[in-house]
Amino acid sequence: MSGIDRRRIGTTALYVPELGFGAASLGNLYHPVDDATARAALDAALHAGMVYFDTAPHYGRGLSERRVGDALRSRTDVVVSTKVGRLLEPDPSITDDRMRDGFRSPMPFRPMYDYGHDAVLRSVDHSLQRLGLARIDLLYVHDIGHRNHGGANQHHWEQLTRGGGLRALERLRREGTIAGFGLGVNEIEICLDVMAEAHLDVILLAGRYTLLEQAALDALLPACATTKTSIVIGGPYNSGILATGTRSQARMTYDYAPASAEVVAKVAAIEAVADRHGVPLPAAALQFVLAHPLVASVIPGCDSAMRVGQTVDLHRHAIPADFWTELLERGLIRSDAPLPARHTGSKTTGAQG
Repeated sequence: MSGIDRRRIGTTALYVPELGFGAASLGNLYHPVDDATARAALDAALHAGMVYFDTAPHYGRGLSERRVGDALRSRTDVVVSTKVGRLLEPDPSITDDRMRDGFRSPMPFRPMYDYGHDAVLRSVDHSLQRLGLARIDLLYVHDIGHRNHGGANQHHWEQLTRGGGLRALERLRREGTIAGFGLGVNEIEICLDVMAEAHLDVILLAGRYTLLEQAALDALLPACATTKTSIVIGGPYNSGILATGTRSQARMTYDYAPASAEVVAKVAAIEAVADRHGVPLPAAALQFVLAHPLVASVIPGCDSAMRVGQTVDLHRHAIPADFWTELLERGLIRSDAPLPARHTGSKTTGAQG
């Protein structure tokens, strides 16, 4: 088993490996993954020391939670997070695995948004049943915000606040049912809004603090430093382009859509610097975010044992300091962004501001 440094979640007693496992792909995100391949990916992650697993009811309408739980049931050394905000209702009309909400899952359920008090408690109970586990360590409020809900967001905001969703999460934390809670989102403003209503232990921020964009440095990360709220980075490759780069035959995606010419140009400029220093672009993407002292873990998606092995290698890849210096000099990363402190990756174990 490989050693991976652990970092603390907020002010909780919970520590997670700085490289974790994003399990959306095990819900058959975009393409089917068979049970054997999914299990092999999870077993490889356990062997590598990637013992933090993040899943959600939304990921394959329960499929990811089932697969994660089956692999982890006998383990006592793992950390599991899942999410609230969607309840899964039985839907007998689903009889195949055609694409629905981005997932090729045959699970016969339809998601129903509900961020209220009773819905949060029901969601936790349902997730425990699907996982087949006795405990969930972290809960994230999933996809709250205008970006996902548009004009319906005020209704869901009322459910979460006046409707008692946050109160239910605080009760679960206070009673020790969970170690902590936070948000699982891909927008910044809603994080600041919720932080004004409740103390968050952690925010799973997808795509908004990456090698490509660092707007979270303006307001969100300073706010998190004040409240001692950790960050878990999802989407470290900005949904694809920082993994594929601009020169492969793969479709260039950014934020789950075709990348704009502006984004492609910036990634190409970063790629050119990476080439000069012999740095794989996805290695830089993983190690860059881990340099921030508030980042507890980065959780790229892994859909096979091979992908797990590649991810571990990228995390370990030696990156020369001159690479980061050139990115700074060319204005390709912000001057106020913390940079990896060692040539073999970043290490800021335990400190949370």
